[in-house]
Amino acid sequence: MAVAADKSRKPEPTQEATGKSRRPLLVTALIALIAAGSAGGAVWYFTQGEGIAKADKPAAATPAPAQYFALDPSFVVNLNGPIDGPRYLQVDVQLMTRDPLALQAMQTHAPAIRARLLMLFSQVEPAQIADRAGKEALQASALAEVQKLMKAETGKKSADDLLFTSFVTQ
Repeated sequence: MAVAADKSRKPEPTQEATGKSRRPLLVTALIALIAAGSAGGAVWYFTQGEGIAKADKPAAATPAPAQYFALDPSFVVNLNGPIDGPRYLQVDVQLMTRDPLALQAMQTHAPAIRARLLMLFSQVEPAQIADRAGKEALQASALAEVQKLMKAETGKKSADDLLFTSFVTQ
């Protein structure tokens, strides 16, 4: 009877039949797992990469806002040189700093700054300031003169930049 009982039972499916029906499900699950792992790895890489890059580079500090001090009135000087060329120079000058204490020091020493710049501008010849390079050289010389004076008076250069806001020769 044991044999008869075996015949009444349904036969078990073979491995080939089971493998064929489960194979697409297994492949799909495997592809989904790889895609999820790749996405997770990409997220980790990009978030960690930014953190590493930020840690390697020091944070660029935003500079303090620029503050300007106008040396009013305009500088007007006689130029050295031939009579047929320009004989006067009129310049408006502003000093730039990022330190409020330096701005106060420049206001305090404004008469001395004006005196130094008047002497410097009066030594200029028209040919020296005929082109942009000459004007920039005069601007650099004027800044150096102001910084030299402020260093002697306060111990700091104080002025970060000197700007010509008007420049007229006649």
